[in-house]
Amino acid sequence: MVRRGIVTSRSVHLTTCQNGPSRRGVPSESESWLMLAAVLRNTGDTDLDVTDTIEVNDPGPDDVIVKITHTGVCHSDVSAMNGTIPQPVPAVLGHEGAGVIEAVGDNVTEVSVGDHVIVVWSPPCGACQFCVGHKSPNLCTTVQFGSMMIPHFREGGSDVNAMAGAGTFAERTLLPKQAVVKIDDDIPLDIASLIGCGVMTGAGAALNTAKVAPGSSVIVYGAGGVGVAAIQGARIAGAAEIVAVDLNDAKLDDAKRFGATHAVTPDDVEGISAEITGGDGFDYALECIGNPITMRAAFDAVRRGGTACIVGVGRPEEMVQFSAFELFFMEKTLVGSYYGGTDVRSDFHKLLRLYKYGKLDLEGMITRRITIDEINPALEAVRRGEVIRQVIEF
Repeated sequence: MVRRGIVTSRSVHLTTCQNGPSRRGVPSESESWLMLAAVLRNTGDTDLDVTDTIEVNDPGPDDVIVKITHTGVCHSDVSAMNGTIPQPVPAVLGHEGAGVIEAVGDNVTEVSVGDHVIVVWSPPCGACQFCVGHKSPNLCTTVQFGSMMIPHFREGGSDVNAMAGAGTFAERTLLPKQAVVKIDDDIPLDIASLIGCGVMTGAGAALNTAKVAPGSSVIVYGAGGVGVAAIQGARIAGAAEIVAVDLNDAKLDDAKRFGATHAVTPDDVEGISAEITGGDGFDYALECIGNPITMRAAFDAVRRGGTACIVGVGRPEEMVQFSAFELFFMEKTLVGSYYGGTDVRSDFHKLLRLYKYGKLDLEGMITRRITIDEINPALEAVRRGEVIRQVIEF
């Protein structure tokens, strides 16, 4: 019997053999990981196919299976659908999730069945030059373009991919052991799920990449989930003035709730810059949209010697132009921020501690809680810019 796509005759258990545990938590051969999932069938589709025909593959020796309890709906999911972010199809979308370890491979000692974890869509290997020599583990691609890219799912004998190697729009997902971070059991998993992408990306851009200084002035383009996280990161860093820029008036009101001292539409940027900086420009600009126009605007908005940090994901074919002279004369820093410059093993816990002590508002970022059956209206709300974060509860 199938209930919401799960084979109810199966219960998770520990299989053993004479030599000890083998694929701990994996179902027996007569059972399966059949489950409910939201699948992108073709690039360009505006809706996902919510189906109960997807199975998760068995874990290898260095893999885990996570029972997803909560997953955020991120604008990057929309970007994967429309082709801004290249994604082979068919694919289970979703990359911002949290849940409980349900099975582990034989070589996995870092986590155990029952542990609460956050999914990492770009996990560091821990051994390459980026992880060790350059001390920039967010730039490691060893795992991301390796075991994360192996199909995680199947449907009727055919492979099904996972967005960014995560595939959290499913009741379970298969991940390499590096792609989970264990957290304390007292952290609500709906809150924890936000850390996995949007919050870490935005707050990390302010704290790790731009390195916003106390007493500085900051302008943030885009007041969605990542933008609100960037605003909070700038507030935590001690910025004196934080200006949020968005086309949606409701988003501007939201931005003030999370720490923006001013909130304006694009037409009012010049005026607020004159008021706050005397026309010199802001110390920092954080672009959280992924549009060439706002990327250029962020660069223009900072003072001579200021820092413009690009957080949003643009399309590969889109270009941003600068004059050769201004790059020399203005001495501005233009920097990209990939995954908030994070070291997930330490930064996830830093943000959770900030949440615990009331310095990072994660609860307030959740606009609504939904089921997987409501994914398509949720995606449309993201396209229209109506929400900060929606969280799917399984």
